[in-house]
Amino acid sequence: MNFVSFIILLAIAVFVAVILHFVFNYKLRQDWNSIFSEIVFGWIGAWLGSPVLGHWFTGWKYENVYIIPAILGALALLVIAYEACKAFSASEKAAEKE
Repeated sequence: MNFVSFIILLAIAVFVAVILHFVFNYKLRQDWNSIFSEIVFGWIGAWLGSPVLGHWFTGWKYENVYIIPAILGALALLVIAYEACKAFSASEKAAEKE
């Protein structure tokens, strides 16, 4: 992976994380550090998007970075991470009540 591919994946991760964080209020935690962890999860999801989801829209790609699967991969991993954090925090709250 070259530097331009890294920057494209980073831009996709930032875009998806900011939309989920500020527009749809999907937050891993309620502090400002949450957005940085969401960007990291988004980058990993975007990086895995093309190999896992396939190579769609060959016109919208740069080397091995396919834009649509990268966006969907970032979105999927961020939603999975959000739901996992929500489930773990709910189980911790239930354990504290007992």
